[in-house]
Amino acid sequence: MSDGERSFGLAKHASLQDDKASWTEHFRRRMRGVEKKFEIIEHPADVGFIAYGQTLAELLENAALAMMTLGCEQEAIEERERREIRASGADNEALLFDWLAEILAVADSEGLALRRAEVTRVVEGAAQGVVYGERFDKGRHRAGTYIKAVTYHQLAIVQTRDGWKATVYLDV
Repeated sequence: MSDGERSFGLAKHASLQDDKASWTEHFRRRMRGVEKKFEIIEHPADVGFIAYGQTLAELLENAALAMMTLGCEQEAIEERERREIRASGADNEALLFDWLAEILAVADSEGLALRRAEVTRVVEGAAQGVVYGERFDKGRHRAGTYIKAVTYHQLAIVQTRDGWKATVYLDV
């Protein structure tokens, strides 16, 4: 596996490799005392998350953050580089799928460890934004789960009285 493949956490943490319950607890501990942006959910074959946002734009940002956090521990990543992201979809679920798939493709193809996504524009069926991070450095970055793809499996977005909520599963 090349450094580029490791960039988005495409190698599994040895300590969390086969224990999805550990993943869930790991991220719950990291989110204590912080406004919940996402939570990791268990699945027999894949890994998933529930993302939250007050707006659709914030939901897209937090879904990207969940995926980035699964791919690589965030603490050591610096925002040295930025990449433009454009996504489109016939509905909100397709838009979220394309947004995450584009981010994953950029990270994987360019060997980037990503820290943050910012949505700069959302209109009916389209989103634009920027992701920030740097080249993956195996000496400084701790890779997470190997993410093969975003899936449509149980992909759902709902608008609640408190904002937006999305369920996403990733093929690992």
